[in-house]
This record gives sequence, C-alpha cells and structure tokens, in this order.
Amino acid sequence: MIIGIGSDLSDIRRIQASLDRFGARFTQRCFTELERRRSDRKPDPAASYAKRFAAKEACAKALGTGMRGAVYWRDMGVVNLPSGQPTMALTGGALTRLNSLVPEGCEARIHLSLTDEHPYAQAFVVIEALPLS
Repeated sequence: MIIGIGSDLSDIRRIQASLDRFGARFTQRCFTELERRRSDRKPDPAASYAKRFAAKEACAKALGTGMRGAVYWRDMGVVNLPSGQPTMALTGGALTRLNSLVPEGCEARIHLSLTDEHPYAQAFVVIEALPLS
C-alpha cells in the first residue's frame, strides 16, 4: 500500500548560487557526508546537489511533514542500492516519522526517481508499506 507521495523541482542555478555564496556551510547543513562526496566529484556538482535537494523536499512531502517539526535536511540522504537504483536512507526525525506511518506487520520501501535537464532537477518519492515476509 502507498503511504506517501512527494515531488519537487529544484533550480540548479539557485543551488549553484548557494554553493557560491555559502560553500561548505550550505553543503554541511543540508547534505550527508556520502552525498557531499558523490556530488563533489561530479563534473557538475550543482546539478548533483540540486537532484539531492529535490529528493529531500519530495521525501519530506511524502512523509507528510515538509521541512518542519523534527525532520531535518540531513535526516534524509540519497543512497544507491547495489543495482545502482537510488533510494532514500532516513535517520533521526525522518525515520521516526516514517516508522509512525508504517502499519504493524509491514515494512517501508522508499522509491525514488531523479532527473535533471538544465536548469532544473526533479525528484519523485513514493513510500510503500509492504507486508513482512
């Protein structure tokens, strides 16, 4: 069963402006260490950061909280499964919120789709509750 859906569109130019103005202060506030390592080694770090920023916003919407309450930027991180498929890893308040949404006897699976076409990056998140095996 689907328990949450979220989408977001991020302007790569806006993320580039934040990188230029705030640098590490911006990236350390909003992104996990893994996300920073991955994005910083890309040919266009701003596009990579913009996709991850959009993913966090979409995930917060799917959780039904937005970026408020106990859900913080670094509580949500884009990670890749062994297949390369992106998904979200949640910690802290985001994980607490996710656990409160999942019915007993089920586990959560977060589906994530990312894309970018300069000057925009887009993310869709679907949170699904699946019966435990």
